[in-house]
Amino acid sequence: MARGRQAAGTDGRRRGGVTMRDIAELAQVSSKSVSMVVNGLPGVGAETRARIEALIAEHGYVARAQAQGLATGRAFLIGHVFNNPNPEYLITMQQGLLDGLEGTGYALVSFPLERDDPRFVERLREYVDRHRLDGVVLTSSVSEDERLQPLLDELQVPYVRVSPAAVDEPGRSVAGMDRQAAGTAAEHLRALGHVRIGTVCGPASFLSGRERLAGFADALAASGAPLDPDLVVPGDYTFASGVAAGERLLARDPRPTAVFCANDEMAAGVLQAAQRAGVDVPRDLSVVGFDDFAIATRVQPNLTTIHIPTRAAGRIAVHKLLAAHLGTDADAPYPVPELVVRDSSGPPPTA
Repeated sequence: MARGRQAAGTDGRRRGGVTMRDIAELAQVSSKSVSMVVNGLPGVGAETRARIEALIAEHGYVARAQAQGLATGRAFLIGHVFNNPNPEYLITMQQGLLDGLEGTGYALVSFPLERDDPRFVERLREYVDRHRLDGVVLTSSVSEDERLQPLLDELQVPYVRVSPAAVDEPGRSVAGMDRQAAGTAAEHLRALGHVRIGTVCGPASFLSGRERLAGFADALAASGAPLDPDLVVPGDYTFASGVAAGERLLARDPRPTAVFCANDEMAAGVLQAAQRAGVDVPRDLSVVGFDDFAIATRVQPNLTTIHIPTRAAGRIAVHKLLAAHLGTDADAPYPVPELVVRDSSGPPPTA
C-alpha cells in the first residue's frame, strides 16, 4: 500500500477526506443541498450543483461507503429490529427507512425479535455481530424494551428508537403523539353527539396500547362523558381480535353508539362484526380507527381514522441515526397526526 494513503475510518469519512457536512462547508451551501445533488434531486441551481459535483469528484465522496467497506470489512448495513404484529405498520415503516437510506450507500436488513424470547438480548447481540451493523432502528414495541439500550451501548452501535411517546434522549428517539391523537378521535365522536362509546384497546404490553387508551379516556372525561370500563375490550392489533371485540361490544345492552379502535385492523374487524349482526355503519354505529393505513380505504364503509405519519417517522429515524456520518437533519420535526373523516362515523341513532 502506498504511503500517505490512509484507510477509511468507520465514522463516515475517509481519514484525510470529508463528510457530506464538510462538502457543504467547502461549497458554502447547506448539507441538504449536497444531499439533493448526491441523490440526483432537483432544486439546486446549475452553478451551485456544478460546484458541489466538482468537490464531490475531487474528494471521492460518492465512493466513500464502498471504499470504507473494502478497507474496514464493514458491511454498511442498518438493522431494523421489530416485533409489531401489524404487517401494514411494518411495510409502511420500512418504506420510510428506505426513503431515508436512499443515496447514502447504506442498505437495510430486518430482524424480527420477540420480547418474550428467553434469548432476547443474546439474539440481538448475535445478529449485530454477524452482520457488522453500523446502526439500528428499533420500532414499537421492541423500542420500548430497556434491555436493549445497554447492549447497543456496549457494542458501540448507534441506535434510534421509534415509539408512541418519548422513551430516550431526543437524538436517539423519534417520539410519536399517540396520546394526543387518540384524544382527537374522542373529541370527534363527542362533537357528533355520542355519549355511550366503546373502545377496542391495544395490548397493555405495548406503549402504544397504553398511550392511545389513556388519551382517549382523558379526552372523554374532559368532555363530560367518562369512558365506561364495561365498554373497554382488549385487542391485539389483529383483524381477528377486532371481530371478537366487536361481537362483545354489540352484545352489550344497551350497546354503544360508537367504537374507537386503537388501530385500523381492529376497526375493520369491528365493521365485519357489525355487518354480521345487521348493524348499519354509520347509521346505527360509528367506528373510528387509528393509523390510516391502506386498509382504511379498502373496507366499506371507508374508515374515519387518525393519520399517523409512520413513513415519515422511519425517514426521520434514519436521518437521526446517520446525522453524524452524513450531515443529515437530526432535528426534523415529527408531523402532527391528523383526523381523517370518512364514511364510518356520523351522529348517533335517534331514539
